[in-house]
Amino acid sequence: MNHAPLSVHALSKRYAGVSVVEDLSFTLEKGDCFGLLGPNGAGKTTVMKLCLGLTAPDAGEITLAGYRIPEAAQAAHASVGVVPQFDNLDPDFTVSENLRVFGRYFGLSRQAMTARMDSLLQFSNLETKRDTRINALSGGMKRRLTLARALVNDPDILFLDEPTTGLDPQARHLIWERLKTLRSNGKTLLLTTHFMDEAERLCDRIMIVDGGRKIAEGSPRELIARHIEAQVIEIYDATGTSEALEAFVCAARAQSGMEGARMEKSGETLFFYVHDAAARQLLALLTQRPTLRYAHRAANLEDVFIRLTGRELRD
Repeated sequence: MNHAPLSVHALSKRYAGVSVVEDLSFTLEKGDCFGLLGPNGAGKTTVMKLCLGLTAPDAGEITLAGYRIPEAAQAAHASVGVVPQFDNLDPDFTVSENLRVFGRYFGLSRQAMTARMDSLLQFSNLETKRDTRINALSGGMKRRLTLARALVNDPDILFLDEPTTGLDPQARHLIWERLKTLRSNGKTLLLTTHFMDEAERLCDRIMIVDGGRKIAEGSPRELIARHIEAQVIEIYDATGTSEALEAFVCAARAQSGMEGARMEKSGETLFFYVHDAAARQLLALLTQRPTLRYAHRAANLEDVFIRLTGRELRD
């Protein structure tokens, strides 16, 4: 019988009387990369713990790899791989020893791990580090090893909690390529990240949560088209004063056809969210104001995220 790799229905969880997940429902289809996005404290980590059976829900139903969670979490875990937010590799072991020890948790024999070792090291680009201890690895190498370790049991679904946090651009791009390879091989991915470009690049579908509730869901393109204007112009005054910006805002508001333009201010930067005609008008005005610096770009998922969750810092 075919079943969705992960199905969540009307999930709720409270801690000390405070709701951290509220009536959340979503489904991952086979081969999906599903992004779970939200600001700090939005409930993402709690959702992942609930789905893995690490904590019990107060209400709702979870089915993971065909098993009811949390009742049959141990059986479901045979088909699951997890990349935690922080690397928890054993520093006393080498690269290959970390993989072998983890394989024992899944009942894999030494012969089975020997057969898988070369492909895991090749996948993580760590062939030359087989006998290297963990403390001698770079941050990017540790992250790739953590991803390889999650594949020891050849799982059908992977939970990835901020897999590229703290990595340099080269390491991030390598991780992205490896995740794309997993998708092309039929793996299903549940991804949390604070990098909106990462989510836009990798995810088939995205759910944005805040306060434990779903506030938007769809493909990256659908979310951008639904929630944000087509173009963004960011403007700031190179002289560090506000007079030129204020004059520009007055001039922009006096233009006909600007009724649909939306403006926000963050610090000393103005953000104009506009469609094509208004963008052309603003760009023409900017040519007359040499002290103003600006960036003109297409709207992206980060713009959607900020509009839906706000610009306020979350700790």
